[in-house]
Amino acid sequence: MSVQNAYNAYKKNSVTTASPGELTLMLYNGCIKFIHQAKKAIEVKNIEARNKYIQKAQAILNELMSTLNMDVPVSKNMFDLYDYMYHQLTQANINSDSAILDEVENLTIEFRDTWKEVIQMNRQRQYTGNQV
Repeated sequence: MSVQNAYNAYKKNSVTTASPGELTLMLYNGCIKFIHQAKKAIEVKNIEARNKYIQKAQAILNELMSTLNMDVPVSKNMFDLYDYMYHQLTQANINSDSAILDEVENLTIEFRDTWKEVIQMNRQRQYTGNQV
């Protein structure tokens, strides 16, 4: 098995065995990665790549929006923020605007870092049996 095949098998296995919380973390990381790649594409004036990576980041935001439990009050606020970010990505794509991408990237990083903390607190509570 080649190194690339082994890596692809590892990636596939990590997704199929991940908890819902870990999958959300993977989505945030993917969104950040695609925004970063879109910024690089803007730097080198590669319109096709910029469009591709922004659309991938938007697809992740769509997935995050579709998985929200709208029975939970905070979900409405999250939906509105994700929707704002989605539309900002559209503007960044239309205008080749890295500053807008920076804004969306920073919001995504904040969400990701907060989500990481939630996962860590849940794990600590799960393993210790204590409330955090």
